[in-house]
Amino acid sequence: MKKIYLSLLLVPLLLLAAFLLVPKKTSSAPWIQTNGPYGGYIHCFAIEGKNIYAGTEGGGIFLSSDGGTSWNEINSGLTNKNVYSLAVGGTNIFAGTGSGVYISSNNGESWKLIDSELTNTIVLSLVINGTDILAGTSSGVFLSADNGTSWRSINSGLTSANVNSIVISGANIFAGTQDGGIFLSTDNGSNWSPVNSGLTNPHINSLAISGTTIFTGSYGGGVYLSDNNGKSWKAVNEGLTNKYVNSIAVSGTDIFSGTEDGVFLSSDNGNSWSGVSSDMTNNYIFTLAVSNTNIFAGTNGGGVYLSTDSGTHWDAINSGMANTHVGAFAMNGTSIFAGTNGAGVFHSENNGESWKEINSGLTNPYVFSIAVSGSNIFAGTNGRGVFLSSDNGYSWREVNSGLTNQYIYSLVVSGSNIFAGTLGGGVFLSTNNGISWYPVNSGLNNNYVGSLVVSGSNIFAGTFGGGVFLSTDNGASWSAVNSGLSNTQIFSLAMDGTNIYAATPGDGVFISTDNGTSWRPVNSGLTSTQIDSLVVRGTTIFAGTYGGGVFHSTNNGTSWSEADSGLLNIDVYSFCISDTNVFAGTNGWGVWKRPSN
Repeated sequence: MKKIYLSLLLVPLLLLAAFLLVPKKTSSAPWIQTNGPYGGYIHCFAIEGKNIYAGTEGGGIFLSSDGGTSWNEINSGLTNKNVYSLAVGGTNIFAGTGSGVYISSNNGESWKLIDSELTNTIVLSLVINGTDILAGTSSGVFLSADNGTSWRSINSGLTSANVNSIVISGANIFAGTQDGGIFLSTDNGSNWSPVNSGLTNPHINSLAISGTTIFTGSYGGGVYLSDNNGKSWKAVNEGLTNKYVNSIAVSGTDIFSGTEDGVFLSSDNGNSWSGVSSDMTNNYIFTLAVSNTNIFAGTNGGGVYLSTDSGTHWDAINSGMANTHVGAFAMNGTSIFAGTNGAGVFHSENNGESWKEINSGLTNPYVFSIAVSGSNIFAGTNGRGVFLSSDNGYSWREVNSGLTNQYIYSLVVSGSNIFAGTLGGGVFLSTNNGISWYPVNSGLNNNYVGSLVVSGSNIFAGTFGGGVFLSTDNGASWSAVNSGLSNTQIFSLAMDGTNIYAATPGDGVFISTDNGTSWRPVNSGLTSTQIDSLVVRGTTIFAGTYGGGVFHSTNNGTSWSEADSGLLNIDVYSFCISDTNVFAGTNGWGVWKRPSN
């Protein structure tokens, strides 16, 4: 399932003089990408000899020429970096993206967009049939007979537009669609007819052929099999505990299915399945590929895994693939901890020069919040509650007793108290290092708590739709403090001394200097008011936006200047700041840093 993030981009009318039409550029040093964290959203693979190509969400294409030991970004000329399909034909590589097909004739060193016919089309699948290329798209099937120079629609009889998968068996072409099941063409795509007898689930994600048998993976219906060219299908799901099948791959007599809960193996033509991914940190499988005895699995946020023993063991192979979504930071002395959306937690002890994955015992890799309390590190996950590490992140254990909502979007420490903000369950408090939790929501009339900050005995909660709430009694009671806030969607809170800052989607940044009693906007120079993240130290503030880059203020938000120099990815989800550096967690490009002044 593809995740699409939408937001409303409003341009503020805060320009008081002509010279304010263009914000000032910061004179500080540019941002540089740190060496990690590793991982990302892997939608597809293509393998040609020793080269393995991986298509990602937001990060474009990566190439490995050493069996996945290391990866390099190969995106020159690739202007759309959402890559959903790849195919190799002769000396050419074809990439299906969110805006058409790109071609490379030099092993991915450079790419060019081919044929305007497909530029407004999402290309979900690609297959090469002799001299023809078939593209399954969000607008049906297209055919190119001239190496991608031109394309024509071939949709006669095809009643479903979204074609997720195409496979070829002799003169037969099968197309798996989003909501119409499977279609067959016996005349090179000129005409299609549905072949769905016995197929009770029409949401087809993948197709694969093993000898004379065709396998299909469906969204919710598991795996189906046909041994008569699609005339009839039967479900083959015994032992398959998750029926959301995104991909299928064949390796000799072994059939692998990639599901939303790991990889399953069948060695008896699909009659029975067993799970074979127990040592994967991320079990949400988008895609599978086979090369000789190597099986590659692309995950939803956790990058690439490799098995060389039919799935018995898997190793993460992500070095150089800094395509992670980083949404949370915490600092503990000289250590930086980064929480990622799908790759778990990473640790750096050298200002981001190198990162190490620290996920032992962390059974949910979607880490949305991190907090440090003494020698303890807490990680809030999306669906599995809170995990605790007492050894600098080298091992984790669940600490969820009493935590009835386990979607943890924010964590904050106040003395011996730990507060957790949840998606739908309000705020929970632990007074014993997470051993037990209980809700503290009296007066909190919005239970979607995305941010928490503490100042002395005051705790502030930013909610999605209810604005800001204040508690002065350790969460026993809350009151709304929204006077002056024109937007009650609070994406981030930051505090230094008596100044509290609130980030909103569309109305920019607000400041309160009286414990939330009143707020006022501080947006002069902000050309994007879609604010996702904030960090503050003294009078210095950094604001990360959705689609508008990073802004910097050195006067408590009175004025802002652009601070984007060198930053390739302009969607910034999180920050942390040290004495010398500020770190930015981005949407699909790992962690970046620059001097904090």
